[in-house]
Amino acid sequence: MSTDDGVEQVPVGPPDGGSQPTTDVDTAADGGADHDTRFFGQPWALAHVFGVEMWERFSFYGMQGILLIYMYYSVAEGGLGMPEAIATGIVGAYGGAVYLSTILGAWLADRLFGSERVLFVSAIVIMCGHIALALVPGYWGLGIGLVLVAVGSGGLKANATSVVGTLYKEDDPRRDAGFSLFYLGINLGAFFGPLLTGLLQSTWGFHWGFALAAVGMGLGLLQYSFGRKQLPAASRAVPNPLPPARYGPVIGIAIAAVVVVVILVLVGVIRADNLAGVVIIATIVAAIAYFAVILSSRRITSVERSRVFGFIPLFIVSVGFWSLYQQQFTVLTVYSDKRLDRTIFGWEMPVSWVQSINPVFIIVLSGVFAALWTKLGTRQPSTPIKFGLGSIIMGAAFLLFLPWANGAPNSTPLLAIIGILLVFTIAELLISPVGLSVTTKLAPKVFHTQMIALFFLSVALGTALAGWLAQFYDPENEVPYFTFLGFVAIGLGAALLFAVKPVLALMKGVR
Repeated sequence: MSTDDGVEQVPVGPPDGGSQPTTDVDTAADGGADHDTRFFGQPWALAHVFGVEMWERFSFYGMQGILLIYMYYSVAEGGLGMPEAIATGIVGAYGGAVYLSTILGAWLADRLFGSERVLFVSAIVIMCGHIALALVPGYWGLGIGLVLVAVGSGGLKANATSVVGTLYKEDDPRRDAGFSLFYLGINLGAFFGPLLTGLLQSTWGFHWGFALAAVGMGLGLLQYSFGRKQLPAASRAVPNPLPPARYGPVIGIAIAAVVVVVILVLVGVIRADNLAGVVIIATIVAAIAYFAVILSSRRITSVERSRVFGFIPLFIVSVGFWSLYQQQFTVLTVYSDKRLDRTIFGWEMPVSWVQSINPVFIIVLSGVFAALWTKLGTRQPSTPIKFGLGSIIMGAAFLLFLPWANGAPNSTPLLAIIGILLVFTIAELLISPVGLSVTTKLAPKVFHTQMIALFFLSVALGTALAGWLAQFYDPENEVPYFTFLGFVAIGLGAALLFAVKPVLALMKGVR
């Protein structure tokens, strides 16, 4: 996350023109947000977005912590008895669909309702999804629940980030530290979610764990309901309103898309065993289309167009990073269930608790990284360097599995996984909050939220790839898997480091 250093930056709020909606720059100045330091040195309004995102992550990771084992555990164990390969593919596809649906959430915000309103409704949809998982038995509950959580999470993700961007003037040096604090809220939820849902799942059953996820999202929704009116007007502005004459065609396209998906499912084109591949293809098509639409738009300037081109290498490296990182929820879950020694003083901790290790490191290190970037100021590494190093470190983390590769059941010590996940975390802090921050800087005015959705599309593609790659994981011969993916990530990061100068030239002053 590079801090603003006085060079020209892209404003991150709604554009000027038309009805002259207030930009985040104006709102921050008029509302005194640049002097408001009540929330750990940040504007107090950040606390409201921090809170709803924290509880959303509690519910999201709490549910995801037990989702894979719910699918492949036997019916006698309370699960669905699904083959592991299909279950990991569905988890990857679902995770990809979460980020893919940020397109819908961003479009609704930029063209119809504004980010804050879409965020609020999305939180309600998420809660309904968790309720379905908790109360509706079998595959129907799984399907309904995952669809609602995916759509709702996509709407909340891009718009929560967008709302945070409206809290700061473009030259506010607290911006990157604010995003790191926001990221801390995400990981507080991600830490407690798997711990508590895993505890309920192992004690009372899977559906109790899903119910707790619903309660968590309900608490977040309640908290946000009280604080949302204190957010700046820019968070509710519609940057690029859709003309009323186009409402009909858009509704028609939406209905047709749903019908096509239903037909493809009914005729067997979309199946559980190829779901990850379907999401990968859909995400690639969506990303190419999005880049084409933004780059060909007549409403962006030449500087903005160049910055979007500069975003493409970051997008590619981000895909590679997330395709490894998100295997925490596919390969690493299976690995933790079968290969990891989870016994602590005679007690075996739940599988899902492994997913709370990474958030602990995030909670500890996010403040360290935020302070480091603030202290370094203009001397800190540029965003492409951070991305390149993040990819290299992620690749190194996969190589760290090799000393324990092909071992016996329960042969990997817990301390080894803790160390590997520490390396995961360092890589994540060089890419994820940095990516959120730089995307708001590179975004053209009229595509602000949709550019954030583009960043999440890289996460979508990487997450779906994480599910698809899991089919090649062989517990009997792990060395090729970890070695190949590790060196691919290292090579990708090295390539970006070699291309830093041309990428920065395209980014036109944004570092």
